[in-house]
Amino acid sequence: MSLVDIKISNHSSVLPNEIDTFLREADLRVSQFLENSQRRTSGFVPSDFKTVYLALQAIINENLASGNLMCEWGSGFGVVASLASMLEFTACGIEVDQALVEASRRLADDFDLPVEFALGSFIPSGAEFLAEEAYVDNNAAYSWLITDAEDGYDELQCSLEDFDVVFAYPWPGEDYLISSLFEKYAAEGALLLTYDYPETVRLRRKVNELPETP
Repeated sequence: MSLVDIKISNHSSVLPNEIDTFLREADLRVSQFLENSQRRTSGFVPSDFKTVYLALQAIINENLASGNLMCEWGSGFGVVASLASMLEFTACGIEVDQALVEASRRLADDFDLPVEFALGSFIPSGAEFLAEEAYVDNNAAYSWLITDAEDGYDELQCSLEDFDVVFAYPWPGEDYLISSLFEKYAAEGALLLTYDYPETVRLRRKVNELPETP
């Protein structure tokens, strides 16, 4: 199996009113969270939510996903999973920080969004060796990639291969791990959407490797 890039285009840069209202509230809560030194989380850096929303919208408009199950890895405030829910995905998030899980649940509840957030690691049980390889290869480790946390999929009562779309915001040097996890454990045809600062996204699909040309 391998990952192939898929080009997507933003058909519209204008946000629906309900999305704009949600993002204003989400940005306010994220700012307040980060300003509170007692609850500061060093591994939490929000992506540009408008850019990610437009990418999710393009996936819907272009009928790129094989189904509607979506998971946000390292979901933080759960904004991307919530946006996916507003686009009619059945969405969830996995986050290792308890305070962020609680904040994401409050945000989704306040907007009556049926999003589920699990406390734990998005690295599946048995895949810890990939995280260890990433640590050795990149000489770096981040708190949100803790592998001794509970398996987040257990709480969701599903596995990685169940999801049609996965979103992640890799730190520099972490794309190897994100890609390796997805390539090994995701279902064939599933989409991996990643955010890359500043304000760019990358969409890849897991496919059978093409045969070499003789």
